[in-house]
Amino acid sequence: MNELIRTLIETGILAGLGLAGALVFRSSFRWQWLVAALVLNLVYQALLTRGFWMIPDLLTGADWNWAGKLAAIAGTLAVMALPAFGWKRCGMTFDQGPRWGGAIVMFAGLALLFFGLAISGADGKPDSLETIAFQWTMPGLDEELFYRGTLLLALNESFRSKSNLLGAPIGYGGLLTTILFGLTHALSYKAGVVDFDLMTFAMTGVPSFLLLWLRERTGSLLLPVVAHNIANGAFTLF
Repeated sequence: MNELIRTLIETGILAGLGLAGALVFRSSFRWQWLVAALVLNLVYQALLTRGFWMIPDLLTGADWNWAGKLAAIAGTLAVMALPAFGWKRCGMTFDQGPRWGGAIVMFAGLALLFFGLAISGADGKPDSLETIAFQWTMPGLDEELFYRGTLLLALNESFRSKSNLLGAPIGYGGLLTTILFGLTHALSYKAGVVDFDLMTFAMTGVPSFLLLWLRERTGSLLLPVVAHNIANGAFTLF
């Protein structure tokens, strides 16, 4: 039940921030899409955690949550296939748009940063093949398709007003996805105690905003997925 309660708290915070945004962005707010975003988060977390850890892991012997990640990806793809969402609107396209040059520069900078951090903190013991395979695939595919794909679309439709930030249209909905991404990593609940790690929130929230910028700048999930997997995978090699 701990994971379910944590998810309800996280989703409640998102709802509260959404309602606060509704007061500020009244003219562009659409409540139906905010409700959709809240439902999406609940369903996503249920899939990711295999029914809040109540469903046994079918992939016995695995060190990582492959089953939950694959279930979450499948669920996200199913949502993307719905007419109200759509593949391209969710960023499932190889087309990088006319302003891809600046995005490539940002992507290259992030890749160099994470490889540099991985090398500087290397212990000379590469991780297991399973860990390498998992970290170079699952985090980016699962989390980017959801947070910068379906959830971003729902929250952007909730708050349609956007501002141009270095060539990327960023709105309140995008900021909410960044906050939620940080919360899901930093917030925990156990034995009646809610814990929030500010450092974890910052270390996941800031990269999340940069990935949001890549997504909005290009209109595609390609660079965010690859950059996310580099961030997770680089540390497994050294």
